[in-house]
Amino acid sequence: MSGSERLTPLDASFLFMEERTTAMTLGGVMTFEPGADGFAVDEFVELIGSRLALVPRYRQKVREVPGRLGLPVWVDDPDFDLSFHVRRSALPAPGSDVALRELVGRLLSRQLDRSRPLWEIYVVEGFEGHRVAVVTKTHHAMVDGLGSMDIGAVLLDVTPEPRRVDDAEWQPAREPSGLELATTAVLENLLRPRSAVDALTRSARDVREVAATVKRSVGGLADAFRTANRGRSVWALNAPIGAQRRFGMARTSLFEHRVIRRRHGAGGGSVNDVVLAVVTGALRRWLIARGEPIFPDSVVRAMVPVSVRGRNGSATSGNQISAVFVELPVGDPDPVRRLRSIAVQMEARKRFGRSAGTTAVVGLAGLATPAMHQMGARLSSRLSSRLFNVVVTHVPGPPRPLYAMGARMRDVYPVVPLAHGQAVAVGVTSYDGTVCYGLNADRDALPDVDVLAEALNDSLAELKEAPAAEPDPTSG
Repeated sequence: MSGSERLTPLDASFLFMEERTTAMTLGGVMTFEPGADGFAVDEFVELIGSRLALVPRYRQKVREVPGRLGLPVWVDDPDFDLSFHVRRSALPAPGSDVALRELVGRLLSRQLDRSRPLWEIYVVEGFEGHRVAVVTKTHHAMVDGLGSMDIGAVLLDVTPEPRRVDDAEWQPAREPSGLELATTAVLENLLRPRSAVDALTRSARDVREVAATVKRSVGGLADAFRTANRGRSVWALNAPIGAQRRFGMARTSLFEHRVIRRRHGAGGGSVNDVVLAVVTGALRRWLIARGEPIFPDSVVRAMVPVSVRGRNGSATSGNQISAVFVELPVGDPDPVRRLRSIAVQMEARKRFGRSAGTTAVVGLAGLATPAMHQMGARLSSRLSSRLFNVVVTHVPGPPRPLYAMGARMRDVYPVVPLAHGQAVAVGVTSYDGTVCYGLNADRDALPDVDVLAEALNDSLAELKEAPAAEPDPTSG
């Protein structure tokens, strides 16, 4: 089938996980400060169209295989319409930050159209201070958190002067028929059986390979359940969710995160550990403000996605992620002890290479038929609230300023999708000296998302002001 490519099991899982209340959408909220000439929106739309050759997936759509004989495939969209994917919007005067967050929440509530390429960009005008905001939405089946930066190849430049990109004429490949999709899937299954049932009827080597994969997946899931049974978990972040969203934003200093890491020496861990400690302190403040009971051993269990891109030299697109579980010690009133607890946990996971996440169930499903795969993916989503309370993902961005149509990007707030029973997901991106926290929250379960966003700044200040503890004389 010319011009088509089958989704990987993990990519397909994000399609199968999606239901009415769980839009599997990644994205970002970027704000720009235009120069004296303003922001030429029409030219910006043209620029996006001229650069789509840099990200060919953005002109492809998903086609299901008849009878679920194989995983879905990417095919060129012969009716691709740029104006559908790049839209203009405006904030009501005076165009406040509050109005922007409210708009973003409404945009995130709308699922992407499965009959078209799975992405949208909104150019938001009328933002106070003559700023412009750009909101991006991309389905998780297309990219993981790191891969979603690929949209930057379309939108952004490293200098105020937009770079020139060869605008090669695009001709979509012929879209395969349903019969062709089914025939190709059957042939692939015959030549390379993927289901456990097929494998068990073939060679002993295949049986051993399947057994090894099942063992790894079950082992990862067992690790997750063991982690979920430690400490006293705080379940205030787990609640039934609907389809509507709120969005919170907190802009902080990367320099201050680095100062905290240096001040607390080896116990301070990495910048990512500081990010997790900031989230921990913010959650503690938010829980206290809500009147939730907190005990000395209270923890919030965080699932932290980890990119594995490049570890095997692969340059393939799509999702290449694993995950670790970290207990955020919200019951501890000491911010330095909280940071050190997180650093110790993260170091242990790095040292022993132990990771476990909802991808454990997905790994099992990848062996089976698409119907079983769909069941496994949805099961993993529904199990998530029993395994962890919140997702926290940190994607380092470029350390230098970026531009769109000559306008300097001021900040970028990531959007992370919610799974079943998860009231909020925390995305973090460092960029040009800032660390931006984006909070994607269920509208009804977390009406006070702005309180949590403000608590992030307070938590960072608490860590910054905390005195460095004396070294432990009993430690190695």
